[in-house]
Amino acid sequence: MSKLMTPQGSYSVSAILFDKDGTLLEFVSLWGSWSEYFLATYIKSLEERGLMMLGTQLSSLLGTVHNVHGSITDYDRNGPLAMGTMEDLCAILSWQGYQLGLSWAESMELVHNCRHVADAVLEQNRPVLPLSGLQYFLDDCVKHGIKLAVVTADETAAAEKHLSWMGLRHYFTAVIGTDLVSRGKPFPDMAHLACKALSVDPSQVVVIGDTNGDMRMAKAAGAGVAIGITGTSNNTEIYRIFPDADIIVQSYEQLRIGANPQ
Repeated sequence: MSKLMTPQGSYSVSAILFDKDGTLLEFVSLWGSWSEYFLATYIKSLEERGLMMLGTQLSSLLGTVHNVHGSITDYDRNGPLAMGTMEDLCAILSWQGYQLGLSWAESMELVHNCRHVADAVLEQNRPVLPLSGLQYFLDDCVKHGIKLAVVTADETAAAEKHLSWMGLRHYFTAVIGTDLVSRGKPFPDMAHLACKALSVDPSQVVVIGDTNGDMRMAKAAGAGVAIGITGTSNNTEIYRIFPDADIIVQSYEQLRIGANPQ
C-alpha cells in the first residue's frame, strides 16, 4: 500500500473511491447549467397550461442557490440535486405539477420531456470542468499503484460520458452508478461493489466526496478514511456540512501520495 498524505496526517491506502459531481468535476458548471435549463423549460411548460409556480419555490425544489438574475451559483451539498438520483429529481418536479392540478401521468410526462430538453442542451455545451489539481493527483495515484473507482448518484452511462468529456475515464478501473445497486448513497452498496471490482477490502479504501452522504456511505461500508472536499465554495458554513468526515480539504493540492516505508 501507499501513503495518502493530508493536512491531518498520513494514511495507508490501496484504493480511492471518488464521488463524481462536485468531487471530480465542478458541480455548478455542469449541474447548475443543466438545472437552469430543466427548471426554465418546466416553468414554461406549466405556463403554457395556465399554471404558475412562485419563483421563491425554485431554490427549495432541488437545493440550488440563485442570484438576482435567477442563475444558479451554488448548491446545497446535502440537498436533492447533490444527493438524489435522476428519478428523485423527476419525482420532485412531478409532485409539483400534481399539486398544481395536473394528473400524475401528465405531470410525469411533462417532467421527462423537460429533462430530455435539458439533457440535449448539456450534450451540446458539455460544461464539464475538473476540480483544481485533480489530474495531477490522479497521475500521482497511478504512479504509486493506487486503484481508482467512481461511485456516483448519477446513472452509470451518464457518468462514463462526463468522465470521457474531461478525458479522465482511463484513470478509473470501475465506474459505479446508482443504477447498478439496489440502494444508493448513503447506503454502502456502491462502495462495496466498487471494492469488489477493485479486489480490495473496504478498510484499505479512501472515499472522497463533496456531501455528507458520501461520508455516511464510507462509514457504512467500513472505509478506512472519509474525506470531504469543499472545492471553490465560499460558504462559511461548509465545515459544518461534513459531520461524518474524517478529514476536510478544499482542494486536491492538499493531498499527496507517497511510498509506504517498508
